Amino acid sequence: MQRVTISLSDELAQAFDELMARRGYSSRSEAVRDLLRRELGEDNLAGESGGPCVAVLSYVFDHHERQLSSRLTGLQHDHHDLAVATMHAHISHDDCIETVILRGDSVEVERFARSVIAETGVRHGHVQLIPAAPATPSPMMYRKQSR
Repeated sequence: MQRVTISLSDELAQAFDELMARRGYSSRSEAVRDLLRRELGEDNLAGESGGPCVAVLSYVFDHHERQLSSRLTGLQHDHHDLAVATMHAHISHDDCIETVILRGDSVEVERFARSVIAETGVRHGHVQLIPAAPATPSPMMYRKQSR
């Protein structure tokens, strides 16, 4: 393990300590490690080369929209290699919410998620990609891979 020293202004250090307290961190080191893992992982997934990920796709849709439920189910069946699980809930007379757990290459997962969100009648769609990293990350994991 390496030790890294950084300098922060008093205001930034105080804001960081408040963030740590809100999120339940007991040390600055663990908070910084989490921030770095998240930023490096997201940066790695953001490239054209993609990488393994899991994702949560959530969207609200009008269940009265013609054939929308069937189209959404069809999309998930067409991408059964990406769609792991789906939860469906009724939130009003007209609206439903679905959350889909996805797993695969980030480029393919995001393409699928965007196609669902773009369906007519789907509103408030959001996808969150999470890097699927090995248990003990290597330094190479955070470098962008070229194809």
